[in-house]
This record gives sequence, C-alpha cells and structure tokens, in this order.
Amino acid sequence: MKRSSVAGLCAVALMAGAALMAGPAQAKEPAACQAISFRAIPAGSPDGVQDAGLKPTKSGKIEIKAEVQGGAAKNYFMAIKGNKIDGADKGPKVSDGCLKSKHVALPYKTQPAGACTGERFRVVIETQGAKKVAQFFGLHGSAWEHCSSATM
Repeated sequence: MKRSSVAGLCAVALMAGAALMAGPAQAKEPAACQAISFRAIPAGSPDGVQDAGLKPTKSGKIEIKAEVQGGAAKNYFMAIKGNKIDGADKGPKVSDGCLKSKHVALPYKTQPAGACTGERFRVVIETQGAKKVAQFFGLHGSAWEHCSSATM
C-alpha cells in the first residue's frame, strides 16, 4: 500500500470518529426577530390582484399581493394564512429594538389605508411570548413606511 493511501484512510477514520462524537444535530430555535423582503411587481402587469411574493413559515403562509389598475400597482397588502390584513387595522407593533436590527429607521411614517406603495417591501416578524407579530412596510427612497400589522 502506498504511503498516501494510508494517510488518506487515517484521515477518513479520524473524520468519521469526530462526527460520531459530535452527536446528533441540535434543533435551532427560530429567531426572535426576523425580516422577509419582497420586490415590487413589474410595471405593465395585468389589472386585478397580482401575487408579489410568498413565504411559507411555521406560523403560516405570508403573501404579499398588489391591486393593479391600468398596469400600475395602486396598493400592496399582506395576507397571513389567506386572510387579507388591511392597513386600516393599526394592529400590534414589533419592538423598536427588533425594527432597528432590521434597518427600519424610527420613527417611521404610516401610509394611508388602501394606498400602500413602495419600491420594495419588508415584513418584520417578532416572537412576543406565545404569539408572533408581523408588520408590513413599503420602502420610499431610504425610509420604510408602515402599511399594516397583524398577529400571526
């Protein structure tokens, strides 16, 4: 047997032993604060409600949809578990620390109900005890503006 193949076998045996000693992988806890970003739909999209993004989570499916008129999005909204979250509902809030960690400057503006727009969109989710709170924002220039909030 050649010297290089013996060294290779020894290395494989050491790695296998180290893997066995490490034990089973530990399940990670979900992050207490997380953000999901979405793009705006392209100009010229067909009229009606269009899907802008979808993110399945353990707490339920988060969808971002756009109401399109004349090929332009007039309002974006968040739907959680298939239920539309209106901007008129002020809803619960994510903590300031969580928002700052996800690059949402404080204080933030609130967009009028039924007129959520932006160049990009972000849903910030925070675990608050046994519940999760989601806040939906639209980006205007360099500032995130609040559109809606909900408990998941």
